[in-house]
Amino acid sequence: MAFRAGPSRASRIGPVATLHPAPLRRRHHDRLVITLRPVLNILGLLIFGLGAGMLLPAVVDVAARNPDWQAFVISALFTGMSGLLLAISCAGELGSSLSIRQAFLLTALAWLTLPAFGALPFLWLGISYADAVFEAVSGFTTTGSTILIGLDGLAPGLLLWRSVLQWMGGVGIIVMALVLLPYLQVGGMQLFKTESSDKGEKVVSRSADLVRLIALIYFGLTMLCAALYWVTGMNAFDAVNHAMTTLSTGGYSTHDASFAYFTNPLTGWICIVFMIAGASPFSLMIQAMRGRPLLLWRDPQIKALLCLLAATSFVAAIYLGITQEIGLHEALLRTSFNFTSIVTTTGFALGDYTLWGPPIVGIVLMLTFAGGCTGSTSGGIKMFRFIVFFGTLRNHLRMMVRTHRVVSTRYADTQLTPDIAFSVLAFLVAYLGSVGAITLILTFFGLDAMTAITGAATAIGNVGPGLGDVIGPAGNFSSLPDGAKWVLSLAMLLGRLELFTVLVLLDPEFWSR
Repeated sequence: MAFRAGPSRASRIGPVATLHPAPLRRRHHDRLVITLRPVLNILGLLIFGLGAGMLLPAVVDVAARNPDWQAFVISALFTGMSGLLLAISCAGELGSSLSIRQAFLLTALAWLTLPAFGALPFLWLGISYADAVFEAVSGFTTTGSTILIGLDGLAPGLLLWRSVLQWMGGVGIIVMALVLLPYLQVGGMQLFKTESSDKGEKVVSRSADLVRLIALIYFGLTMLCAALYWVTGMNAFDAVNHAMTTLSTGGYSTHDASFAYFTNPLTGWICIVFMIAGASPFSLMIQAMRGRPLLLWRDPQIKALLCLLAATSFVAAIYLGITQEIGLHEALLRTSFNFTSIVTTTGFALGDYTLWGPPIVGIVLMLTFAGGCTGSTSGGIKMFRFIVFFGTLRNHLRMMVRTHRVVSTRYADTQLTPDIAFSVLAFLVAYLGSVGAITLILTFFGLDAMTAITGAATAIGNVGPGLGDVIGPAGNFSSLPDGAKWVLSLAMLLGRLELFTVLVLLDPEFWSR
């Protein structure tokens, strides 16, 4: 955003100024440089906040008498000073709002830069920077894929830092989805311009109020989840960590066995409920908190999510009961937990579901592309886009039968405009194309077909575990070559930013004056 102290020479001499291209080029060049300052100023503040957050696991390590607290203090000082210097050097240019281009740029830079600094504490484990960045990106994007082995023996500060990364990433995703993406018209998100889908009423009057209410609900649900985990047998440390990674639909655990470490079935059912909560639209939760709870049950996305989970879990439970002689309750818990974890892109695992038979593996591969609801912490394609896609497909088939028939696609009580339907279809093409491109790239690093395909799908969808012996629920990503880890890190960021937020930066038109 450009600020000028007084009228320029061009404005004083009138229309003749258009005949002098050199002064105009200098003016546009100056404007282009200045408009980056508010973006970098905000980015510096975000980096400084990340550095301050590193002090929390440092305190935990000090309390546990673990020397790893030094890793967090040194990382915090470096990160905080870098952010502070960037913010100070670019201060004084922030106006009342950012332009659309500035918003695109800030979003992409923030999600690229914060994991780079968030990876610093992991270097004290003696791992490579590629591994550290992979772990941090997986945390920030709430993917849940990991390269770490021996979680049960890690320092408590590092375990907490992984959970904090996912918890911060989760709330950042909600804010981006509800405040920023609708105005950037990314993948049909323009329908959700902080309005209720049934009557078009404003959820809140200002974006600042929306962010405050999101933070309140997010924190409250996290605390409630931690309390219920603790009541059902988790210790306080495990309860807090798993609550943060459940609500953020991130999936990082403090144990190598993930949720199979906990033996109380009630703990698993509680996790299912809060994974679904994390994958539900937070704008509707705000309205429910304000006295309109029925909106949650009338929302098409939530209906589609619950129906998908109920149908697939019940069918798979019957199959397990028949083929492996497992009791119905245990089979239903296993299928419901793992399928909910996959659809909500959480990444927790309750046993190795790849051993349940080819039909279960096929269902898991299909669910990898699903995702939760728009305006939630989950990744994937999301229920809203599937609803729009199948509605558009149905109307197209009807028009083929009756060529003169006029039909319209609706979402709840809202009639969808052609630009929304087009942006959803464009997103689906870009999504599947990105999975295909990442799969092809991964094969050049020597990955087998199953690992490459599911690795690409789980990275773009921010799901977590893939399929196969290498990156399945019983394995992890540590054995992959560093090149593949860098590719998957970029894929996780691409999927988390809804593809177009990054792809638009590659268009020369974006940078034109």
